[in-house]
Amino acid sequence: MVDVAEHVYHDDPAIGHPDVRTRLAGASYFFLGNGLIQAAVQYAPGGEGTPLGLLIMDPEHFGKKRDSLTMSSEYGLEPTVVRLAIDARELAPLPATLQVSWMRDAVVPTVEARWGEDGLAVVERFSCPSVGVARLAREVAIVNTGQVALCFTLLVGGPDALVEEPFTLDARERAQRWLLYDLDTANGSVMMRVSQTDPCEASAPDSSSTRTPDLDTTFPHTSSTRTTLTCHHPMLDHLFHASACQLPAVISSRGRLDGSIWQYNREWVRDQAVIALALTMLGHRSLAATMLGRLLDEFVTAEGATIDSSEVRGRDDVELDQNGILLHVLEQYVNWTGDLDLVERAWPKVLALATYPLRDEFRHAASGLLSGCREYWERHAAHGIEPGLELVYQLFVSLGLASAASLARRIGKPIEGARWDAASQELRHAFLSHPVYALCDDGRFVKRRTLDGRVQTHIVAQPDAGLPDGVPLASPGPHLLNPDTCAVLPIVFGVIDPASPVARATLSQVEQLWNQAWNDGGYGRYHVSSEPDSPGAWPFASVFVARAAVEAGESEPAWRVLRWLHTVPGSIPGSWFEFYGPRVAPPFPQVGIIPWTWAELIVLLVHHVLGVRPQENVIHVRPRLLSGLTHVEARLPIRNGWLDLDLRADAGAAPDQAFVVPYSSGDSRLARSVRTLSALGSDPKHNILRPMGSPSPS
Repeated sequence: MVDVAEHVYHDDPAIGHPDVRTRLAGASYFFLGNGLIQAAVQYAPGGEGTPLGLLIMDPEHFGKKRDSLTMSSEYGLEPTVVRLAIDARELAPLPATLQVSWMRDAVVPTVEARWGEDGLAVVERFSCPSVGVARLAREVAIVNTGQVALCFTLLVGGPDALVEEPFTLDARERAQRWLLYDLDTANGSVMMRVSQTDPCEASAPDSSSTRTPDLDTTFPHTSSTRTTLTCHHPMLDHLFHASACQLPAVISSRGRLDGSIWQYNREWVRDQAVIALALTMLGHRSLAATMLGRLLDEFVTAEGATIDSSEVRGRDDVELDQNGILLHVLEQYVNWTGDLDLVERAWPKVLALATYPLRDEFRHAASGLLSGCREYWERHAAHGIEPGLELVYQLFVSLGLASAASLARRIGKPIEGARWDAASQELRHAFLSHPVYALCDDGRFVKRRTLDGRVQTHIVAQPDAGLPDGVPLASPGPHLLNPDTCAVLPIVFGVIDPASPVARATLSQVEQLWNQAWNDGGYGRYHVSSEPDSPGAWPFASVFVARAAVEAGESEPAWRVLRWLHTVPGSIPGSWFEFYGPRVAPPFPQVGIIPWTWAELIVLLVHHVLGVRPQENVIHVRPRLLSGLTHVEARLPIRNGWLDLDLRADAGAAPDQAFVVPYSSGDSRLARSVRTLSALGSDPKHNILRPMGSPSPS
């Protein structure tokens, strides 16, 4: 059984400077990094914490926010603020006038902050421009906007001392300095120096470049070898740009990644597999291969069990879905890149991953399904989870076995391929169609059945579960298991027809999870009454629903999720907390920034909206443009070539068009007019947001 002490953390946000808190009024974080250094620009315009602060971290070493190498135990991030001393006063960024944003036209991801007063205008630009150097560069440009000369001193705190740089600027004159922060990984410290020259080593990308995209020798974020996507819609373009910039920035060069930055300080196969898929779609194939190789080498045991929360689990608590999602992503990685070497090198682990869930100890004799005492969101026996059959475990293992079979055939192992194909089909048939144990009830997917075939409808926490007062599961019941956003995943992954009655009824039921015990939007991950943690809306679970809605041909649920993400705290940089709601911390950790959300958004836009789905021998493209979009353009590196898409909305185009594009070592172009998805309310039969209790469409 999982030790409940694993859920207990001791980081008290009430202790220390306000900057040690992850949640500050209106605060958000822009993440930068190059695999060797990680940084976050804190933008806190709400009056709590340092308005413009700089956090620097070693991506190989996880920690709490208070552990940042630039965090002063007494002064927080205040020493990192650039100040201008003029006459008898000091100028510094003020919340009311400070503006912080991404620079959309920068060669590498760059954060720009603008502030100033009393005749001085300041522009600060933060980036990690150096290849192979653990360095953050902070350009400080100062303009004298007045009519007379000004003398002043730039002040900024270094790790050990105050840096002072004197200036004299004539009227309308401009000056620049660069503050260079170098990470000393051996000593776990940061060194800062001032430079009068631009340290940028990256040159502007050549838009006419035809270089092979599998050579990751340029800076990891330059657009010359990366996916570009333009929806001609400011919100969608911001969500994609922010996700594409920040996802690779928070991963170490060795492939390490905190499951939630400043929160858990642990790693999961499930999260990192999905993130590796998103990196592959973005063109970061070397980093994706590094992550996948590390997962296979370090997070899969010789027997084939996977590690979660950086822990090896026993039979009842092992998360079998991780085997499936890792195998599925491996196949997708090969389809996108053509790189079978990774699979061949790690074949013993691939073999173990596919074989492990099929062991007799997991098999439910009456149904052939897989059993366990832990569920997708990691509630377990202490929370009232009974031994049983979890929908997501069946789904992902069946998907993973099919992927393993495909990979086996490609490397000349047809016997394993045939065996895993048969096992995948058997498992899929059982969880979809078994007369007693199918994971459908009343025409919709359910989360879980017990070993005797009952739908587990509620849970009761054990007395020793260690739940703090105030969390829903510790409050008077009942504590309902359904609905759960994971029930939409069979729709997301194409296991059932998205227009089927089961899919529509499932999506309709999940609508209960929007605004449960809150009123500012977002889906809870499951029914809030069974939450052993803090209640609130979860961004990446909300994107699950958006992905399923797009598959079902509905725009409005997806737009609603995207609009919500565009308004919550963190929307300015596009970095979202794990959930939005009150937090009991401690014993729970402070809520952090979860990279999985970036990956979900990238997959939503590339796999579902663009519809780009590389297969073994051809590329399938099935665009599903959201209603209101008029023109979407994209350029994606696939195998040794490029796919250029030019999609234009046309109400007269045939619905649900799909195209086949052969692989090419050069450029392949697909320009088509396509019909957008339906808007809400145009046809009640296809409206998944029906009032609760109304009959399911047939």
